Order: sequence, then C-alpha cells, then structure tokens
Amino acid sequence: MPQLDTSTWLITILSMVITLFIVFQLKISKHEYLWNPEPKSASTLKQPSPWEKKWTKIYSPLSLPQQ
Repeated sequence: MPQLDTSTWLITILSMVITLFIVFQLKISKHEYLWNPEPKSASTLKQPSPWEKKWTKIYSPLSLPQQ
C-alpha cells in the first residue's frame, strides 16, 4: 500500500491562506466608511397612518338596528 505524500501540503495550505487573506482584503477595501459618523436623532417624525387620517366609527353588533 503506497504512503500518502504530504510534501506539498505545506505549500498548498500556505498559498490557500495567503489567497484568502488577499481576497478578504480586496473585499474590505471596496467598502466606504464615513470618517465622522453623526448619530441620528432618536426622535423621528411620526408619520400618520392612512387609517388615522379619516374618522371611522366602529359599530358593535348590539347597537345595530333590528332587521
């Protein structure tokens, strides 16, 4: 039974790690980061919902006229 040749494993693993490092560096370098990020105000403007704009009345079944 032949023995497993492990002489190229070191080169393969090192080249894979270096390649992954370069790929991740290239991906990260394409992002644009703000130098002075400003915090957003906590109080946001309340937008009225469409159902809040008009007056609606809810009738309960007992208050409807008898038919």
